[in-house]
Amino acid sequence: MLRRNFLSRMGLALAGSVIGTGIGNTAEGNKAALMPDNINAGDWTALRQLFPLTDDYIHLSTFLLASHPKPVADEIERHRKGLDANPSDYWHKHFETIDGKISASAASYMGGEAEQIALTDSTTMGLSLVYSGLKLRPNDEVVQTVHDHYSTDLSLKLRAERTGANVRRIRLYDTPATVTTQQVTDNLAKAINQKTKVVAVTWVHSSTGVKLPIRAMADVIAKANSSRSEADKILFCVDGVHGFGIEDVDVSTLGCDFFIAGTHKWIFGPRGTGVIWGSKRGWNNCTAVIPSFSQSYDVWLGNSTQAQVPMGEHMSPGGFHSFEHRWALPAAFELHLRLGKANVQQRIHQLNTQTKQGLAKMSHVTLYTPMATELSSGLVCFDVDGLSPQQVVEHMHTKGIIMSSTPYRDSFARFAPSLINNEAEIDKALFEIQALG
Repeated sequence: MLRRNFLSRMGLALAGSVIGTGIGNTAEGNKAALMPDNINAGDWTALRQLFPLTDDYIHLSTFLLASHPKPVADEIERHRKGLDANPSDYWHKHFETIDGKISASAASYMGGEAEQIALTDSTTMGLSLVYSGLKLRPNDEVVQTVHDHYSTDLSLKLRAERTGANVRRIRLYDTPATVTTQQVTDNLAKAINQKTKVVAVTWVHSSTGVKLPIRAMADVIAKANSSRSEADKILFCVDGVHGFGIEDVDVSTLGCDFFIAGTHKWIFGPRGTGVIWGSKRGWNNCTAVIPSFSQSYDVWLGNSTQAQVPMGEHMSPGGFHSFEHRWALPAAFELHLRLGKANVQQRIHQLNTQTKQGLAKMSHVTLYTPMATELSSGLVCFDVDGLSPQQVVEHMHTKGIIMSSTPYRDSFARFAPSLINNEAEIDKALFEIQALG
């Protein structure tokens, strides 16, 4: 493709010109790293052995930033060696096709089509790319919630300042532990008016552990859209990071227009990776913010048209990335598919239910996360009488248990049982919280 002509003018060798040590004889080898044979559906003990996590602690906050499991680490190392041995040839051999393969791998896990998926470096980058690119008119209204993360708040605020649109925050529930689907959908329906152009929400609230009923909310928005012209239809945007890698869903069936997530949390993907899935209507109402190093370059040269470029590829930021990490992302999706999406969902909910039931029995603990799995996911938020969340975190650390507190104005202590945990570890954590009473 003509991108190669451009790169050649910069003095870079073409992929076919092997100079010095050959790629095939060093890091590349004949095939990618293989998935361990003993990793099968629901084999949690074998899964834990793939992680280099220290055994000195019980890890109940791995949702923050994943430890790389062996298949992912092996792929990172394979690509790193190839780039270090011969960066120009190795990059040329991969760059034209590998992003498409990564998007296809993502689609096999999350649903939708590969061309609908853009590749990013994090949830925050994904949120910023979507919200900075939304086609908003002066006085259009964006409805978001008081339950969202700072990254959503500021991205929308900055876009509103540049476009003249307005942002209005609503509360979907008052008491997280007793939230209902009806309460959420009623509050959303009341908030929508004729000026509403965007609804922005977070699937699983890292502040409380509440999981929003996205499909039911999409139905409310679809009803409002049924009487609107295409130009006035509401876009539904979802920060999905804390359900992604837990819930057994096809994101293309959730009813949203954008689904944004980092892949270095529950998915166990390489650090510094993320995805955006967009519906056709979603991408049609969003413009690129960062130039893509994709077929868009051929459009710039006048040798192609924008219609020939997959939207996800066009919206993926160009430039040089930590390629060994991005290119290793398919190994994380393959690992989850080997484990089985339904099995993953069942296991995480099982450990979270054990945690919530144990905390609910303690008179000195206030549990904020709903007990129902329909309205909660991988995070369990609570308070201990007489102690600040940070004091709980610090005390538990002295007991060999790593947990976290919610980084919000109203902060709570937080457990996040995941696939690397087991029932005995949950019992130990609960025992130490009980001892604080």
